[in-house]
Amino acid sequence: MPYKKRENVVVASSCIIIILLLFNFVPRNKMREAHISFLFQQAMTWFFGLLVVEKGLIKYPYRTFFKKSNKSSFAFEFFIYPAITILFNLYYPERRSCLSKIFYICSYSGVITFLETFTEKYTDLIEYKKWNGYWSFITLSITCFISRVYYRWFFKKEDKMRLGNE
Repeated sequence: MPYKKRENVVVASSCIIIILLLFNFVPRNKMREAHISFLFQQAMTWFFGLLVVEKGLIKYPYRTFFKKSNKSSFAFEFFIYPAITILFNLYYPERRSCLSKIFYICSYSGVITFLETFTEKYTDLIEYKKWNGYWSFITLSITCFISRVYYRWFFKKEDKMRLGNE
């Protein structure tokens, strides 16, 4: 496959922006929470990312990393989206109304969906086959919500253990 300058710039700049966001917005005392959120989201996106690619719903015509290992986008599925989920979980409006929480989930999913559909239209990084932005929005919202449920469950269990030892 020929060298794709635009695609490489998009992937590299996305990764750099994510790294800068993480350095600036993940406090040192929340590193453990960040790691749990990142790893759980990686596990979910690995499964669902491969599922939609193998079912022919989405195609990644140009992949920057690990082109021969699988057909999904390593940069998005294993780094960019899990890293965004760190910020999603760390800044989740826990003590706000249900409507605020729904808006928070939809705003994260909406921004990612917008960027994905823009990328689909102007680059060869992603190609919708039997897919569209609505499906992306729905699946991103669901995976963000599942990530939040797991995050709360994991740290609620830890909080109970910590309170029992005091």
